[in-house]
Amino acid sequence: MAVKKLGIVMHGVTGRMGMNQHLIRSIVAIRAQGGVTLSNGDRVMPDPILIGRDAEKIEALAKKFGIERWGTDLDKALANRDDTIFFDAATTQMRPTLLAKAINAGKHIYCEKPVATNLKEALDIYTLAKEKGIKHGVVQDKLFLPGLQKLKLLNDAGFFGKMLSVRGEFGYWVFEGDLQPIQRPSWNYRTEDGGGMILDMLCHWRYVLDNLFGEVKSVSCLGATHIPERFDEKGQKYKATADDAAYATFELDGGVIAQINSSWTTRVRRDDLVTFHVDGTHGSAVAGLFDCFTQSRVNTPKPVWSPDTKQPLNFFEDWMKVPDTTNLDNGFKVQWEMFIRHVVEDAPFKWNLLEGAKGVQMVECALESWKERRWVDVPSLTA
Repeated sequence: MAVKKLGIVMHGVTGRMGMNQHLIRSIVAIRAQGGVTLSNGDRVMPDPILIGRDAEKIEALAKKFGIERWGTDLDKALANRDDTIFFDAATTQMRPTLLAKAINAGKHIYCEKPVATNLKEALDIYTLAKEKGIKHGVVQDKLFLPGLQKLKLLNDAGFFGKMLSVRGEFGYWVFEGDLQPIQRPSWNYRTEDGGGMILDMLCHWRYVLDNLFGEVKSVSCLGATHIPERFDEKGQKYKATADDAAYATFELDGGVIAQINSSWTTRVRRDDLVTFHVDGTHGSAVAGLFDCFTQSRVNTPKPVWSPDTKQPLNFFEDWMKVPDTTNLDNGFKVQWEMFIRHVVEDAPFKWNLLEGAKGVQMVECALESWKERRWVDVPSLTA
C-alpha cells in the first residue's frame, strides 16, 4: 500500500467555519486517520499549508494541530508546484478574484459557498475552470447531514409516495450585543461586507431542494431586517444594513411546493436549529441535523377540530424514529474525502462550480422577487 502526499493551500481557515469544519474536523481528522483510501487501496495524505494575513494567528494554529507549513504570502504558495489544490473559506467578496488567481496558477479548486456575490462572476469562474481543465468543487455540506441522508433514504425507498410539500425552518436568536455577547460576526449584518440571510442561506437551500426534493423552478421571497441596530465585536453600535430573515416559497419540478423560513431573529421551539417537514401521499417525515421521524399513511391519526375542548391527541407520539443503521461521519469531512478522490483518481464528484453558481442564481432571483414583490422563474443554468 502506497502513501502519497497531496499538497493543499488552505486560505481563510482562521475564521469559525474554516477552522472548525474544514481544518480541524476535516483535514486534521483525515490526517489522524492515516489519509484517504483510494479504490486500489493506496492512501492519500493531505499536506496542507495554512495561508492567512495574521502571521501570529496562523502560526499558532499550525503549531496547535501539528501542521508544518504556514505563511502569509498567497502568491508564493500558489507558485509552489508541489501544492495541487487551493481551498478558500475567506470572504465571499474576494472569492472570485482568489479563485481566478489559483485557477491560472494551475490549481484544482475547492471552496466554500457562495462562490461569488453575483451570477456573472460565478459563471465566469466556472468558465475559466473549464477552459484551464482543472477540477473544481464547492462545499454542499448540508447534503451530508445524517438527518437529510435519512430523508434521502426514505425518498429513494418510495416512502413518501407522491411528494407534495416541504416545509423548512432554520435559525435561532442572534444576540444584538447589548445584553449578551454576540455569537455571530457583525459583518453578517452589513450588506457592504457581504452579509445577509438571503446571500448566506439560499445558496444552501438551492442545493438541498435540487438534490433531495426536486429542481427549483420558481421562487417568491420576502426579506427583512428585523433588528435595525446591533453591536459589534468591540461593543460599538452599528446600523444593520443586511437582511436578517428570509421567508421563501419555491415551486419545484413535479409540482412539489417548498416553504423555507430562515431567521436570526427567532427563538427555537422545534426539534433542531434546522428542520425539514416533508409530506407525501403515503407518508410524512421530519428531519433535523441528525434525527429523522416518520409517520406512514396507515399510522396517521384522525384528529377532530374542536375549539371547545383541549386536544386529546399528543401528535408527537405517533411518529417513529428512523434508526441509525450506518455510522455517518462529519459531512464536511466526507465531502473533502470525495473531492480528494476526485482529484487523485478521477472519482465522480457532481458538486462543482456550476452547482455553486446555481446557488448564486437562487440568491439573485430571491432578491429580485423581494424587490419587485413577485414570483420569479429560475431558468436552467448553463455556461
